Amino acid sequence: MVSRRRVGEFELIARYFAPLARTFRGAGGLESDNAFLPADARYDTAVKTDTIVSGVHFLADEAPERVAAKALRVCLSDLAAGGAVPFVYQLSLALPAGWRESWVRSFARGLAADQRRYGIVLCGGDTVVTPGPLTVTITAFGRVPRSKGLGRAGARAGDELWASGTIGDAAIGLLAARGKLNRLGLRDRKFLERRYRLPLPRTALGRRLIGIARATADVSDGLLADAGHIAAASRLAVHIERDRVPLSTATRRALAADPGLWPTVLGGGDDYELVIAVSPRRARALINAARLADVEVTRIGRFASGRGVRLTAAGGAVAVPQAGYVHF
Repeated sequence: MVSRRRVGEFELIARYFAPLARTFRGAGGLESDNAFLPADARYDTAVKTDTIVSGVHFLADEAPERVAAKALRVCLSDLAAGGAVPFVYQLSLALPAGWRESWVRSFARGLAADQRRYGIVLCGGDTVVTPGPLTVTITAFGRVPRSKGLGRAGARAGDELWASGTIGDAAIGLLAARGKLNRLGLRDRKFLERRYRLPLPRTALGRRLIGIARATADVSDGLLADAGHIAAASRLAVHIERDRVPLSTATRRALAADPGLWPTVLGGGDDYELVIAVSPRRARALINAARLADVEVTRIGRFASGRGVRLTAAGGAVAVPQAGYVHF
């Protein structure tokens, strides 16, 4: 009996959906998260759709305000990776049977808070009832200078790989939220949980990457996976130095207690930080842009001829652990 491997998310997109977008240049072959639509002589419109599902992308008992924030922020993270400034969004809300108006009221309150925080406003959408779990889909729109939108393709051999913020907090935070890190102090567990529940899209940095970065991605599927997506779209290999990956104090403590958590840190995802391909000559410009955005950036690797992701630690090659979150 011959077993058939189920295709993964990106293979599925490349096989069935990328051909449908072939005649539209702004789709970029569906190799990046954003599409870019001509708007006027000065700007393109960046468009991004994301769906989050209860029990898959957030905990089933999550507070409605936090569900709202996460749904919006994961889209804003992709717009940031595209160099876009957000301005409007649409909401599709699929409510489970037995939904309550009080839940929707709190959900809307969470959206309102983030609208003020990120300078974006609702412009439409749809609301339905579903026999399945709560599902939230947001399509966010941003402005980017004409033909300057950033995507995964564009890195060159010799470019440096940089990461914003700290990596691994969200994946470790999910473990903490599930009660699996009791050896870690309460303060650290709460910090890590918050990083999972409330991502911080790097919108202030993303808009400043125009003219500096060659390629970008947000870290949603995991550092190794998303850096690998840039490499694959750019037809290159990426070399990552594990010892340079920026870690929070809480994640360092978690790793000290259990070094077996490294695959989760590098592959767990949900960080919504940015990984950035930059020419060495533009590294100082990146550092200055990050300072203006009040975000730390760290050089963690480089791009080279070849294919795939290569990981080193303590100067030697190590096996690449869990590649990242996969939907199928």
